[in-house]
Amino acid sequence: MQPTEALASITLNGLSRASGRLAGASAFALFHRPLVRSRMRTAERALAERARTGRIRVGDKQAVTYRWGDGTRPVLLVHGWQSRGSRLSDFVPGLLDRGYSVVTFDAPGHGDATGRSTTILEYRDVIAALHDEYGTFEALVAHSLGALGSFFALRQGVKAERIVTIGGVCDFSYLVDEFCSELRLNSRLKGQLYERIGAELFPDAPADRMPFSVTHTTGEVNAPLLVIHDEDDTRIGVAQGRRLAGAFDARARLVATTGLGHRRILGDPEVVRTVLEFVAEGASRSGAAGRETASAE
Repeated sequence: MQPTEALASITLNGLSRASGRLAGASAFALFHRPLVRSRMRTAERALAERARTGRIRVGDKQAVTYRWGDGTRPVLLVHGWQSRGSRLSDFVPGLLDRGYSVVTFDAPGHGDATGRSTTILEYRDVIAALHDEYGTFEALVAHSLGALGSFFALRQGVKAERIVTIGGVCDFSYLVDEFCSELRLNSRLKGQLYERIGAELFPDAPADRMPFSVTHTTGEVNAPLLVIHDEDDTRIGVAQGRRLAGAFDARARLVATTGLGHRRILGDPEVVRTVLEFVAEGASRSGAAGRETASAE
């Protein structure tokens, strides 16, 4: 355990014995606060400078948006925790070459966005605002926590023709359990954190659907799904990818890689190729369907 984590562990566990309510609120605030802010890499800068940038207000914060292309045939890229939109840069050139526009963003508390924290609600709101601007996404590609935030938005009206998750989180409870395990929070404080999450994030959710899970969206999300997850991912275990793919049964295809971990997987040429082919397959099928309709007429 790092010194910062050790201090947080001691402080929160001690506070829970004195004031459960205050401890729960403090744990909730820390849970949503990235410990580091990802900086843009040199290799990402040239591509980022070609993007059209914008801002989306989320409460008292602002997310930063990036777009390549004219906005037609939009593909949305969604980053994960302690990351930023530019981390998915390796997908951009191939998508542009295939005639898509590419849209991504830095969520609040990440990259060049304002604020020091973010929640799944803010991910949803940013994705929904981009959906309002660009319409149905021809594809949505999400990494890590971005997968969970994306499905939360998809469940509430956002549309995507095809979906890709890479090292994706399936269950919100997985994040909570990992957070509590890393800080060695006592069971009482863990319960207080879950109570706070229910009240703040999912107040209208039935008891058996709190907290949110991608498995809750199988009735609302009908798009084909490609799930890519590395067997050696030590941040988000591969069981989350298998659970996510399994929930969608025949609609999902699981690709398990090895030796790439949680972050290097985003730049792996074979992973990039697999994603681009999956996205383009949707366009090919749409074109074939259109030709069949024209012939029928």
